[in-house]
Amino acid sequence: QVQLVESGGGLVQAGDSLRLSCAASGHTLNRYYMGWFRQAPGKERDFVATISPTGGYIHYADSVKGRFIVSRDYAGNTVYLQMNSLKPEDTAVYYCAARIGYSVADNYDYWGQGTQVTVSS
Repeated sequence: QVQLVESGGGLVQAGDSLRLSCAASGHTLNRYYMGWFRQAPGKERDFVATISPTGGYIHYADSVKGRFIVSRDYAGNTVYLQMNSLKPEDTAVYYCAARIGYSVADNYDYWGQGTQVTVSS
């Protein structure tokens, strides 16, 4: 069983940056693809980014490509999402997730509780 806890969310202005963290416990993450998803009010949960177990493959949603960077720290068993040039439309609850195998769908096996990101204009 993998437990995931996100942190780092908050209220920022458009153009600012935030770094989200996802700390894992219960199991090492080195076998898992790690994904970031987000859900805005009244909308479905959308894919943001995913990173392979080795970190050698990364895929971003078009809406965040060039602004967000996903990375992983194997020693700390943590995954990060660096969010730059934030826009009001990035406002959402952000979730990290883990699964064996690549996916951009929300069919991950383990999920965190989410962290709120609010970007004001």
